[in-house]
Amino acid sequence: MNANPFTVLGLPTDPDVTDEQVRAAWRAIAAATHPDRPDGGNVPRYTAAANAYAQLRTAWGRSEASADLTADLPGTVAPAPRPPHMGGELLASLLGMAALIPARIWHGRPRRLLFRALITALLSLAVVNLLPGQPSGPAVVTGLITWFLLTARGDLAPPPGR
Repeated sequence: MNANPFTVLGLPTDPDVTDEQVRAAWRAIAAATHPDRPDGGNVPRYTAAANAYAQLRTAWGRSEASADLTADLPGTVAPAPRPPHMGGELLASLLGMAALIPARIWHGRPRRLLFRALITALLSLAVVNLLPGQPSGPAVVTGLITWFLLTARGDLAPPPGR
């Protein structure tokens, strides 16, 4: 089991520790244990501190380390992994989501979605007419369609239950 990175740096085991606190703790340990010191430093402690700093230097890393420590506590139960979808369940799930699309369009912003679809179609037609037979034409049309599909979600009503 890996050592607690918070303890290695002499910090409280708290994901709310600031960047400055982590940086100051790391610098103090690095200055005292660096292998380039005249006395040779303390290589194992320096290495452990360097690994702990690499893990805790961002807020995300601190929250991950805290979650890992919480999961390692006795008496805590890790969530059970979800079983993989079988082919029929996945297909039923996709069909159920597809059946909700008309209602999500109607209760969202249908005029704005239609306007954006028209702009995408007109720009695609313009590209096809301006770049006939060019390899960049299909790429630009694909980009326009991808833009429409990725940004259309903002014009749909949220799915039920959200």
